[in-house]
Amino acid sequence: MAFCAQCGTQLTEGTKFCASCGAAVGAPAAGPVTAAPAGTAMASNLAALLCCIPGFVTGIIFLVVEPYKNDKFVRFYAFQSIFLSAVWFAFHIVWSFLVMGTFLVPFSGLWSLLALLSRLISLAFLACVLLLMYKAYNNEQYRLPFLGDLAAKQAG
Repeated sequence: MAFCAQCGTQLTEGTKFCASCGAAVGAPAAGPVTAAPAGTAMASNLAALLCCIPGFVTGIIFLVVEPYKNDKFVRFYAFQSIFLSAVWFAFHIVWSFLVMGTFLVPFSGLWSLLALLSRLISLAFLACVLLLMYKAYNNEQYRLPFLGDLAAKQAG
């Protein structure tokens, strides 16, 4: 069974042109390419989206890999992700000491309050990361307060 490469209409055997769109049978499709040819780089917005994955690793990878280390858009999101991860890591260290300091306090309601507050902060961090991923995919340079300015300065 043959199908038109242009519009996807089923073709009868031996036809030279598609009855639906008029495209020559066997001609390559003029539409968008669905897979990148071997040896080509992915689009900047996808690379920036991958930079936003929480943690230091993806941001650092895209800062050293060849076609992306010169792309200011990707560099911006890589630095912003690294800075956000560093803030998150530092917050967890401080938060752990705060929680351990209240371990000896006999008031048990404080524990449930700290647990609720911890979950709300984690949810806010997740929302921030998802917002950055959405903005990166839409080719928008979204700056987080303070961290975005630092990232823009580092990206050049």
